[in-house]
Amino acid sequence: MGIGMQIAYFGFSGSAEIEAEASVELVRLNRFSKLIGGCRLAIEAWNGQPARRLYDARLDLITRDYGLIPVEHCTDEDPHVAVRGAFDTAVQVLEKGHGQR
Repeated sequence: MGIGMQIAYFGFSGSAEIEAEASVELVRLNRFSKLIGGCRLAIEAWNGQPARRLYDARLDLITRDYGLIPVEHCTDEDPHVAVRGAFDTAVQVLEKGHGQR
């Protein structure tokens, strides 16, 4: 069973490169596919201080029984780094609190 993913962009139009990065990162969650059925990735661009653009990546994991496992946000000046950080945190959350069932 694969894991589905939805990606939403806020404050910018996104890119094929970011989607490719997210798809590569999604493969890391495949070992949890008995627990996780999907995820929602939201990437928001906003202006930080002093006048620099930041990207906030939020990842919500959807369990097979339609529960929600929220993952802490990851923010960086590079959207690719923010996406990788969100998936790194998701793996940590799944390994610590939920593990494989």
